[in-house]
Amino acid sequence: MNTPVTLNKSHLNLLVRNVLSFFTNRQALAVGLVFASDSLLFGSWVSHIPYVKQKLSLSEAELGLVLFAMPAGLLVMNPLTGRIIARLGEARSCFWSAVGLAISMCIPINAPNTLMLTIGLFLVGLAAALINVAMNTSATNLERHQGSVIMSSCHGMWSLGGLLGSGIAGAVIALHVPPPVHIMVVSVLILLATFLIQPMLARIPSSSRTETGEKAGSSFVMPTFDLLLMILIGLALAMGEGAAFDWSAVYLRETLGASSQIAALGFASFSLTMTGFRFLGDAIIPKIGGKRWLQIGGVLAALGLVMAIALPYPTTALLGFGLLGAGCSLGAPVLYAAALRVPGIPPAAGLATFATFSFIGFLAGPPLVGFIAEGFGLYFGLGFVALMLLISAGLARLVNLF
Repeated sequence: MNTPVTLNKSHLNLLVRNVLSFFTNRQALAVGLVFASDSLLFGSWVSHIPYVKQKLSLSEAELGLVLFAMPAGLLVMNPLTGRIIARLGEARSCFWSAVGLAISMCIPINAPNTLMLTIGLFLVGLAAALINVAMNTSATNLERHQGSVIMSSCHGMWSLGGLLGSGIAGAVIALHVPPPVHIMVVSVLILLATFLIQPMLARIPSSSRTETGEKAGSSFVMPTFDLLLMILIGLALAMGEGAAFDWSAVYLRETLGASSQIAALGFASFSLTMTGFRFLGDAIIPKIGGKRWLQIGGVLAALGLVMAIALPYPTTALLGFGLLGAGCSLGAPVLYAAALRVPGIPPAAGLATFATFSFIGFLAGPPLVGFIAEGFGLYFGLGFVALMLLISAGLARLVNLF
């Protein structure tokens, strides 16, 4: 049974030590920078979705349909991720997928028509699928090799990248910098950073075989009941993240009438709370308990979306997206770690299976919101995500995290 958690000086010292130990661990920081580059690109892109929607005169349903190109790319790449990672190793897969993501992200923002937008997002989905599995497996290998705990901090770096991406996007929108120029500059910087950290990534151990004798990078296994519950919870939480990524700016701009600069802050608010909680997660998850957090987080995330819907003003919506970020923050670190420990399933296979399906929720959730919004309004689209988050909190009572 989990005991109530009280915050005292020793807890604060533990939090500070955990954060400092991550940033002074060069290999952990290198993996974290891959996480950050992934979300920095996505955070930059999502803030310009209203620009692309207006540029190509897309309706909510049309935008939702086009956004399905990303999960389509993920589904095509997923059967290949195991072979690619097994052949290249996790570190090299991180490197090349980061390069591919930076290059492919330049296509959607420059798309002259819907066809090119769809192709560009499909290519982004291919790269995103590979980098998602590769970077999480790299973090796991490093934890095993060093005897450290860095998964939540790595996901914190992912949130930090998204926060910086959307925050910078808000600034460049205010300065009237053309979105294609902004994305191009970010992509070039990511490419330079990726080549700079490549030597450090190369030092990260690559598990050619796990303790069970399984080849690293295995893609799929048939989920057990508990892994299936983890996947369903992860899908709901990922839908919450995806809704913030793809629809926060649209909701603030088109539904609530906020300025473009304020609309860009919707994802920034979400990322700010998510980043803070994730950097503290490696210290607070053992205190609260992963199962307990999944229940609290699901309810908190749902309340955030309900606030944004029930109090339809830019200020309250920003606060609501902040609560959504806090609620979703530690779900991924808890569930990624739990997927490695499912009895009867090799660790890498459990991780890859969970990561793939949760990322499908991240990419497929926003298009579903678009279809619902087309028929009933964006209020109902976001309300659907809130309902899924509440269901995830209920499922968390049933799951065994081992």
